[in-house]
Amino acid sequence: MPIIVNLDVMLAKRKMSVTELSEKVGITMANLSILKNGKAKAIRFSTLEAICKALDCQPGDLLEYRSEEEGGKFVKVGRGDR
Repeated sequence: MPIIVNLDVMLAKRKMSVTELSEKVGITMANLSILKNGKAKAIRFSTLEAICKALDCQPGDLLEYRSEEEGGKFVKVGRGDR
């Protein structure tokens, strides 16, 4: 899928565990794992907002778009590191 979720990167940058994020956001560890492992097909804006608030980041810090025409090169969408 051309949308890449960098939740694990942001968790590492913020030195936060999946368990801690799960508690702050109010979603199950299973659902966070699905998102983190790139298995999710969708995410609610309210969930994305809660994750961004907990990690003090922007949606573009969590999501990347990889065009299939670009031969697998990553295209960063967002403002980069904070």
